[in-house]
Amino acid sequence: MSTAKGAGRVSARAIQIGLGLVWLVDGLLQLQPQMFGTHFANHVILPTAQGQPGIVSGVITHLAHLIAIQPVLANAVFAAIQILIGIGLLVRETVRPALVLSFVWALGVWSLGEGFGMLFTGMASPLTGAPGAALLYGAIGLLVWPRAAGPAASGPAAAEGPLGERGGQAIWAVVWCGMGILWLLPANRAGGSISGAISGAVSGEPGWLAHVQLSVAHALGSGGESVAVVCAVLSFVIGLGPLLSRHPTVFLVAGAALALDYWVFGEAFGQVFTGLATDPNTGPLLVLLALALYPNRVPAAAPAAVPSRVPDELAARSGALA
Repeated sequence: MSTAKGAGRVSARAIQIGLGLVWLVDGLLQLQPQMFGTHFANHVILPTAQGQPGIVSGVITHLAHLIAIQPVLANAVFAAIQILIGIGLLVRETVRPALVLSFVWALGVWSLGEGFGMLFTGMASPLTGAPGAALLYGAIGLLVWPRAAGPAASGPAAAEGPLGERGGQAIWAVVWCGMGILWLLPANRAGGSISGAISGAVSGEPGWLAHVQLSVAHALGSGGESVAVVCAVLSFVIGLGPLLSRHPTVFLVAGAALALDYWVFGEAFGQVFTGLATDPNTGPLLVLLALALYPNRVPAAAPAAVPSRVPDELAARSGALA
């Protein structure tokens, strides 16, 4: 008896559903009570203008002021769009239009809502969510864009998309090597920078989480440069591993584990406990990206039984003797 082909594998459809669920979470977070006041504009959008080039800072500041004029209407529209994307990804027949809308929306969020991941400020840190969650929404959506019906692709979920497995590995390498470069920025190698970033994420968090974060921050102390260099090296190894090795699983698992560490200590679970979170940040998305590249092992069919001719030969000889 043969095992069903592809049983237990992570398919492109599974990644689409996972991405849809994250978009739904974003939309629900947008419906938090504080989002319908000026807090969203003043405490979420406006801070991303700090340290930006003049033109970027000006556009973000102008957007924040516009949102503050009609916060209820603006926030309701933002929530509705994200919920619509999420539902669209959960329904197989509407995946394509939902992905198109998600690409446009993610680009707008990344540039204006996240300030291009703070990449132009010289202060962007992978520990706190750089290069930006919205950028990952687009990358994952592109990897699992549904192609025309045809024979099911073997291998990872990304193999079913337009970029294929190697394209997915290239995106993984760009993301993680980009984070490695960010770790080497002077601001991230300065003494106390990492502990300061973790301590800065404590505000508004529940006591148990704040205690964990402060304990880690105190343990790191002023040792910023050595930790940053180690994280940079790990990022380069994790990013290039799937491209250069025939055994990418170890690098994908290591990347998912490191992303979850960032998510807990630096991102504080996307600050979802503060009432002002707009998304869960990059941690879950990096895990979803790793799952899209996970090398599924399709069980091989059991060999067909070869009928034995021995009983027939014995019967023939018995008949001859009789």
